[in-house]
Amino acid sequence: MKKVWWILIIIGIVLIGWMFVRFVLGGSEDDWIKDSRGIYIKHGNPGSVPDYVREQQDAVDCALNLYNTKKQEGMQFSGQCLGKCSNYAVDIVHVPRTNEDNLTENQCSDYREGKVSKFIELDKNGGIVRIS
Repeated sequence: MKKVWWILIIIGIVLIGWMFVRFVLGGSEDDWIKDSRGIYIKHGNPGSVPDYVREQQDAVDCALNLYNTKKQEGMQFSGQCLGKCSNYAVDIVHVPRTNEDNLTENQCSDYREGKVSKFIELDKNGGIVRIS
């Protein structure tokens, strides 16, 4: 009978330890995470949208509006800077990326000069390639 109690105590300690690691050290399951492109997406069912996520969402909306405006004006996209949205430079890049896309002189001047600290890269069809 004593063995059964010891086994139950050990199982209880292991379960408490697992719950501590999962829920205290592991963080909330209902949160915002970045996907492979750097876009914040919901993970679970977060109760609110943090300011940093809302800022990125607003910048993405602005970038897509910039793209659509330039497209309606007849711009042919081939790797140029479209402008800036909040603290983001909006740049057209090749897919797949080429060495040309990585050259400093081919980055948006606002980003190069430190006027903005983040960027949104779009492909020539307006798809999001990367956000940083």
